[in-house]
Amino acid sequence: MRVITPEDLDELAVVTSDPPWDYLSAIQQTLTAQQPDVATFRSALTEGDNRLKQRFADDEPVERLVRDRARLVDSLLGTAWALHVGPHAREVALIAVGGYGRGELNLCSDIDIMILLPKSEATPWQPNLERFLTFMWDIGLEVGHSVRTIDDCQRESAADVSVATTLIEARRLTGPEQLFEAMRRALAPERVWPIKEFFEAKVAEQTARHHRYHDTAYNLEPNVKSSPGGLRDIQTIGWVAKRRFGADSLDELVDHGFLTKSELRKLKAAQSFLWKVRFALHVLTNRREDRLLFDHQIRLAKMFGYEDATYTLAVEQFMQRYYRTAMDVSLLNEMLLQLFREAILSDPNVAPVPVNARFQIRNDYLETTSDDIFPRYPSALLELFLIIEQQPEIRGVRATTIRQLTRHLWLIDEEFRQHPRNHRLFFDILSAPVGVTHELRRMNLYGVLGRYIPAFGRVVGRMQYDLFHAYTVDAHTLFVVSNLRRFAMPKYDHEFPQLSRIMQALPKQELAYLAAIFHDIAKGRGGDHSELGSVDAEAFCLEQGLSRYDARLVAWLVRNHLMLSVTAQKKDISDPAVLHEFARLVGDQNHLDYLYVLTVADVRGTNPKLWNNWKSSLFSEFYERTKQALRRGLESPIDKDELIAQIQTSARELLRRHGVDETTIARVWQRLTDDYFIRHTAEEICWHTQLLASREVSDTSPLVSVQQQSGRGGTAISTYTPQKQHSFARTTALLDQLGLTIVDARITPIADQFSLDVYHVLEDTGAEIADAVRIRDIEQQLRHALAKPDDASMTVTRRAPRQVRMFSTTTQITFSEDPINQRTIVELISGDRPGLLSQIARVFRAEQIAIYTSKIVTVGERAEDVFFVSGREGGPLSADARQRLAQRLSETLDRRD
Repeated sequence: MRVITPEDLDELAVVTSDPPWDYLSAIQQTLTAQQPDVATFRSALTEGDNRLKQRFADDEPVERLVRDRARLVDSLLGTAWALHVGPHAREVALIAVGGYGRGELNLCSDIDIMILLPKSEATPWQPNLERFLTFMWDIGLEVGHSVRTIDDCQRESAADVSVATTLIEARRLTGPEQLFEAMRRALAPERVWPIKEFFEAKVAEQTARHHRYHDTAYNLEPNVKSSPGGLRDIQTIGWVAKRRFGADSLDELVDHGFLTKSELRKLKAAQSFLWKVRFALHVLTNRREDRLLFDHQIRLAKMFGYEDATYTLAVEQFMQRYYRTAMDVSLLNEMLLQLFREAILSDPNVAPVPVNARFQIRNDYLETTSDDIFPRYPSALLELFLIIEQQPEIRGVRATTIRQLTRHLWLIDEEFRQHPRNHRLFFDILSAPVGVTHELRRMNLYGVLGRYIPAFGRVVGRMQYDLFHAYTVDAHTLFVVSNLRRFAMPKYDHEFPQLSRIMQALPKQELAYLAAIFHDIAKGRGGDHSELGSVDAEAFCLEQGLSRYDARLVAWLVRNHLMLSVTAQKKDISDPAVLHEFARLVGDQNHLDYLYVLTVADVRGTNPKLWNNWKSSLFSEFYERTKQALRRGLESPIDKDELIAQIQTSARELLRRHGVDETTIARVWQRLTDDYFIRHTAEEICWHTQLLASREVSDTSPLVSVQQQSGRGGTAISTYTPQKQHSFARTTALLDQLGLTIVDARITPIADQFSLDVYHVLEDTGAEIADAVRIRDIEQQLRHALAKPDDASMTVTRRAPRQVRMFSTTTQITFSEDPINQRTIVELISGDRPGLLSQIARVFRAEQIAIYTSKIVTVGERAEDVFFVSGREGGPLSADARQRLAQRLSETLDRRD
């Protein structure tokens, strides 16, 4: 290792030419006053990072911190370069590229450098360069590097716009300035990536990146850097500006007339907040972490000074600020890219195509005919979106018009909201044949929707800190509308044929969209959001001029939007009493149709992982049963005997087709109870009858059979075991250990003290079990587990997913009576984890409680399970039994091992 000379220090002056940070002067003296080694450099880096962390804790502006982190790395790299490259330092250039080239480094950001050679042969410098790069890793800097000549730079940039972008931001750290300038000339727009092609490539790159994040900034765990509305969207603006104008900062866009000063302030405030969040993530994790994971959100909220309020958690307040910041970035990104598009791609001399006195189309984009349209015609603030729906050839809104619109949002006041013309415009937007979802999203992005419906404005960016709701309230709401729109459009009939038929037959589809907009609008206020939202919905509908019937229908849908889902998933829908009760709530076919399409749209829009074939089949079955009940009339509900007769008739017909004679049917069915026939479909009865027909009554060994596609949207597993074995605990433990999700379990005691049980399961992907080998393995393992001695137990060793482990849910247990069937209903809420059902079953067994049916519902990180049980004597649980059971379950499930 050589000694640094005064000439070396002169060369390093380019590295520290910015206003100095005191610590940098100190480490420069330390590193040059002696023969520095790895330990000296590592100590300097660690001390520098620790000082940056302290400055962050002291709330110094994050803009200074990211620049000073870059300067710290500049100093270390420059000094190490002089030490190791030495005599060749004046022939070879060290270049900072990417974010480091911009002079912006977060605490653990990528450090990308390029070594620029004057010719293709690197042999004279290779040993020195290798020592330099090894030294960087030794001192703790994870440097990403490339070694290129100017020809390499030009060739690779031409082949890949991401390489070109990285090099556009290049900054010389040390080395010949002439070499660096020659590289910049070689990468000029007239040689590679002319501005038009560069712009189109960067927009396509951004579009593809947004697709990877489902085109929304509102994911549960957004990426601060790459999600829509994140730092990368701001950087995209900067890259295009640099290519177009040679601009080195966002401030220069004001000089070029592309940003107003107020827009620049908003953009820089958003950038500062996102930088601060990213810096905090790096401080917390001590690594390059850009994802706002659940693990970090609570700690960040505390770090940023948020506190729990009456109805909103600190973390929800913090994340709402994040989401609203991302929305600001998205709007400015759209507006600025549109300005660039107009300047780069559009023909400035093209004549506009008139639409009406207020709007015209220029280069396929909608614009106002003059700058004062909105103050003169405030209704144009809504009319704009209707015109885009009516003329699908319009590609968007011109940037100048976006700017005018956002400046005049204040015009949407109470008087505006009461004006009949605006009522008509809003309902015309909802009733348009195409473009409804796109324009509602555009209205939300531009701030119009939240102004026109103030209650909606309050939930923009509001998140709920759980795993059930994958999006913010406003994003979820618009996903629900989008799902309804897909049901309404014939081109999507193949996706959900039944729902499409129902939706397209609704007399007023816009009422379903209104119910979707209002169904979660009262989230975060405290109280029952369904009740509060229904009041808002009815008032809004009446103010907008809807009939009293339509307003009440929308309010009813909002108030009851959870009822179909909750009843289907948590109650025994095979019970005629449950069916009759729900049919009375619905009242008529019209209400049922609206509620059904809204329910499916809501569940599918809550979390992509929630919807599966099982839920689809369950909701469809419940809808059809309710439809039949309504046809019979609410005053003449089907009774138990009639229902059993219907099911048995259907099952007999299926069995005859399979060649099973009446004698065999009678022999098997004499062992089955009325309860069995009510709770199983004709297809399941046919399956079980064939299984039991070939089995000797004296055979007490476990019988296991798997039906790959059950007809209920999942895979069905039947077990036939002696009741004393209490097989529920072992079966659920094994299925859980095998990574299967149990969605339904029915435990049916039959003659001779046997139990015929059916479990409906899904893979963790939400699909049926497709692998025949896996099915055979499940049958073998389950048969083996059930054949073990009665006192044998199974342990589930699978770990809960990372996200689930972040939450702690206190067990809640409620009891209710099922007087008709003489059972007790146990509703249990607890933290979901592998082995939960088996733990519950063991408690039931210890308390000598029999399970007849369980409804398994997973709501994000929570399990919300319902068990229909009886006590030791076969009837409902006594008060003492309930108390003992609740205490035992709470002790077992709240124990933290």
